[in-house]
Amino acid sequence: MIAIISAGIAPGLALLCYFYLKDQYESEPIYMVLRSFIFGALLVFPIMFIQYVLETESVFPSKILYTFVAVGFLEEFFKWFILFFTIYQHVHFNEHYDGIVYGVSVSLGFATLENIVYLFANGVEYAFGRAILPVSSHALFGVLMGYYLGKGKFSIGDNRKKWILFSCIIPILLHSMYDSILLSYMNWRYIMLPFMLFLWWFALHKAKKARVKIIDSKLP
Repeated sequence: MIAIISAGIAPGLALLCYFYLKDQYESEPIYMVLRSFIFGALLVFPIMFIQYVLETESVFPSKILYTFVAVGFLEEFFKWFILFFTIYQHVHFNEHYDGIVYGVSVSLGFATLENIVYLFANGVEYAFGRAILPVSSHALFGVLMGYYLGKGKFSIGDNRKKWILFSCIIPILLHSMYDSILLSYMNWRYIMLPFMLFLWWFALHKAKKARVKIIDSKLP
């Protein structure tokens, strides 16, 4: 049991530390990051229950529609909801990169508990594959969610609404694409590799842009 819990926690903790330590100028309070992580974890069982009901009752006629609504939309919307209503207005959210820290924290809270549940059900031998794909993808969706939410926070007028909308829609679309690849293609590995490379590039590019904005704001 200890091995499963350790294997379930390790990748999420490593990714969270990576993005947290990139916040070099004004690190977020640990208790705030931990709180966001816990909020994300608390979403797992309610969402799993809803997904179970939707799948059992065959609510959606196709796998693609189920993937978009019950997985991509449901998971990313509720992570966004937590991020927007518990972090967005908080006094500690005072730099663009802060959105990324909290977005990653909420997403990895969800991914970590989901990962532990999966490993308990299926075995610790799946730990490496889970770390490479589901856990890291959740982290990258969180980066993009936080990036656009931070962009919205420090914009004005209609631009603010646009970026906040992007912070919800882009992770939903990317998550839906990710799961559609897994479900729809027999040779999904050959499609998943370029998709994940693109996702890593896109997320790290946005994280770098957010850090540059902080550096620019510190210059006299």
